[in-house]
Amino acid sequence: MGPLHGLTVLELAGIGPGPMCCMLLADLGADVIRIDRLEPSGLGVPMQRKHDVHGRNRRSIAIDLKTPAGRDTVLRLAARADVLIEGFRPGVAERLGLGPADCEAVNPGLVYGRMTGFGQDGPLAQAAGHDLNYIALTGALDAIGPAGGAPVPPLNLVGDYGGGALYLAFGILAAIHERQRSGRGQVVDAAMVDGAASLVSLFHGLHASGMWNEPRGHNLLDGGAPFYATYETSDGRWVSLAPLEPKFFAEMAQRIGLPDEYVRRQYDRRCWPEMRAAIAERIRSRTRDEWCALLEGTDACFAPVLTLAEASGHPHAQARGAFVEVAGIAQPGPAPRFGRSEPDVPKPAPRVGQHTADVLEGAGFTADEVRALAEAGVVRLGEEARA
Repeated sequence: MGPLHGLTVLELAGIGPGPMCCMLLADLGADVIRIDRLEPSGLGVPMQRKHDVHGRNRRSIAIDLKTPAGRDTVLRLAARADVLIEGFRPGVAERLGLGPADCEAVNPGLVYGRMTGFGQDGPLAQAAGHDLNYIALTGALDAIGPAGGAPVPPLNLVGDYGGGALYLAFGILAAIHERQRSGRGQVVDAAMVDGAASLVSLFHGLHASGMWNEPRGHNLLDGGAPFYATYETSDGRWVSLAPLEPKFFAEMAQRIGLPDEYVRRQYDRRCWPEMRAAIAERIRSRTRDEWCALLEGTDACFAPVLTLAEASGHPHAQARGAFVEVAGIAQPGPAPRFGRSEPDVPKPAPRVGQHTADVLEGAGFTADEVRALAEAGVVRLGEEARA
């Protein structure tokens, strides 16, 4: 059932971090009701809904939010919910009549989660942007990339998902915990620039201590250290080595045949270019699988660099059941794990409006009210839903 069983979340459909946050909550048992538009609005990329992994474990209700009746329908649902999540630009939810004050009026205990790139205020609050722009402002992007090269987009993991979805989920659960004392909900203003900046906390400390003052690609954790880097193997594949601690570095050196002089001088930066060349020469002498046979599972801090297609087939992932198949699509399973409240196997993303009647009737709407809303074009019922 999952540890969040019994929690009701309304999701005003969007793209990016909001849906991932809702996937995390739904994976752990929350009843997430996605309020879709009447017409499918897309997923931000040209992808069919059946491939929408972030949309799994939902119920979908299709409502025209721009109509007074649509607004009132959402407010009736909000009166019975624990959480509402929206990812509009600042002010849009208020103009729809679904802002925090509107929802608080019908449910003082509602936790109102807001997901934006730049936050609810500030000179950039109304500007359009995406993950890359947000992490560019935090210093995170500048630190990622090869020496002498351009900053490299780290997929959209740092802004959208690390600084956005995870911080929004964390904030929502913190607000729910606080509600146990106060009995009141509150707004959670989750901005990707704030979350991504928080993720970079360690590196501000390293910079202040003088341990992170070199250009990109020359520092300890950005690929500058030869013992925290990736190397190409003889078959054109890649492996990762990360023996930061001297005892682990010594084991790695012994196993790959690296001379002891490098062990003694592990943190001597003057030695790093020569050390990198020596490690690269040895790693190029064998295939990736040969290195896996020699190093995997040891204290050499080694792992092969797997493709997305390979990751689900790795023995460790299979042993832990880390991936599941949902409607024929392999995908990561719910995380983290729990000792008692183990989540159910995920269900695929619903069709737009698939559960409209069920959700509304479950919230106290009569069959006649639901039929009237559908006939007025305010909602779309399940049998009318489009894939």
